[in-house]
Amino acid sequence: MACGSTKLWNGEATWFCCGSAWGPCASAGGGACGTCRSSALQAAWPNASKACWDITRPDLCGEDIPRRGCGSVMKVRHDCSGASVCVTVSDCGPRTRGFCSESTCCDGVCRTNRVIDLTPAAFSAIGSLSSGTLPVSIFE
Repeated sequence: MACGSTKLWNGEATWFCCGSAWGPCASAGGGACGTCRSSALQAAWPNASKACWDITRPDLCGEDIPRRGCGSVMKVRHDCSGASVCVTVSDCGPRTRGFCSESTCCDGVCRTNRVIDLTPAAFSAIGSLSSGTLPVSIFE
């Protein structure tokens, strides 16, 4: 999987478990793309499609996030530790509009608004699941 170095976005990363919607980890389903697996290095992007955008509405938080569909590859870098992971878009999310102005900081670096959800496998590659959110930069 090729992982890019062109800056795409900054914001908060959270983690989720693949399911048929925003269900619990044990729920069945492959997410909006049909390929989501919690054990894989994957992500949910709030503008994976128009239907996705209509649900997540990051624009209501001032985020005009570009569309990147199912199968798009991104590099997500933890802005404090520098750890990074390559992920493939496999679902729609996070519901950015529900967390407008939420901020995560470390070492004086702060990022605002949830802009990407990572599977547990991807999130734990760059941070601790117990932290819940991380300030990140996203590249393609």
